[in-house]
Amino acid sequence: MDEKTITIQNNTMPPLEIGDLSVPIPIIQGGMGIGISMAGLASAVARSGGIGVIAAVMIGITEPHWQQDPMGATRTALAKQIALAKKQAPGGVIGVNIMVALQDYDELVRIAANAGADLIISGAGLPLKLPGLLPQGVSTKLAPIVSSGRAAQLICRRWQDHYGRLPDLIVVEGPEAGGHLAFKKEELNAPENRLENLVKGVIEAVKPYKTPAGKPIPVVAAGGVYTGADIYHFIHDIGAAGVQMATRFVATYECDASDAFKEAYLQAKKEDITIIKSPVGLPGRAIKGKFIEMMAEGKKRPFKCPNKCLAPCDYKTAPYCISTALINAQRGNIDAGFVFCGSNVWRVDKIVHVHELIQELVDQYREAEK
Repeated sequence: MDEKTITIQNNTMPPLEIGDLSVPIPIIQGGMGIGISMAGLASAVARSGGIGVIAAVMIGITEPHWQQDPMGATRTALAKQIALAKKQAPGGVIGVNIMVALQDYDELVRIAANAGADLIISGAGLPLKLPGLLPQGVSTKLAPIVSSGRAAQLICRRWQDHYGRLPDLIVVEGPEAGGHLAFKKEELNAPENRLENLVKGVIEAVKPYKTPAGKPIPVVAAGGVYTGADIYHFIHDIGAAGVQMATRFVATYECDASDAFKEAYLQAKKEDITIIKSPVGLPGRAIKGKFIEMMAEGKKRPFKCPNKCLAPCDYKTAPYCISTALINAQRGNIDAGFVFCGSNVWRVDKIVHVHELIQELVDQYREAEK
């Protein structure tokens, strides 16, 4: 594997400034759990000048003792993957996505910080106590994921009052994102929930709060961002400091998913995208398949909780085990699981290297400037 830093040509995107971190390409690769974004993908993004993100949720499926001790395996794997990504992308920025809903959330935050993660991104719930979980002496930056100005304001007030600090970055995730969504199904197409409107609302809501350097808290747009022209729009027209993208990074050679998982993206048509109801009570965007069809017919029901991953999940009443379904898909057994995706997955038509994707986005951005 080529582990050298890759220079992206003719970049005119503004750097993403996060405290003392300056990221040349203002793109965060979204964290995708169950082994989709691990060190391989994250380090490739970081080497190309963006922020590579490892997803903590059930990353332990890569460890030999996963079946016997899922939580222990995940903790071991998280530290290993951060160290590996940092080694493979020296000088690059490596983040970790840690869901608030995870049963061992507190411990995973501490592990990520101690392992040298540059940034912790946290959603699937409000990370109100996140600053208090950091070990003393670490310089890890913190970025909550929100879907409203109200949530952003609440986090800023709570962190400032209880911990004397503010978010270093805020990610605003709209309803076109992949995976679990922070909206009710009937809210997904509401005009007020368009990503542009959500980002504007969050920027306005956090205006009273400033970084230690006296600058506005950088706000990043996520969910449905697909082209360099989209990036230009959010930065120049909406006022975002950068974007977060996940779906496009699945269709890269460096993505840690199976070839079958990536092929599902290549084959997906617009009509194949559906909204499912997750066992944790949230809607989620996925690609239709045999498993989802059986689930809709009521043919799936777990009789035990094998992975103990999400706190809100009650396996006794859940229609299926989402972690098992996602593990199957990650490993290529698509018929025994399903594939989460963003709303633009139908536009994916090829597998490329990460640096080629970022170069394409930079070129499109520069074209939009003209």
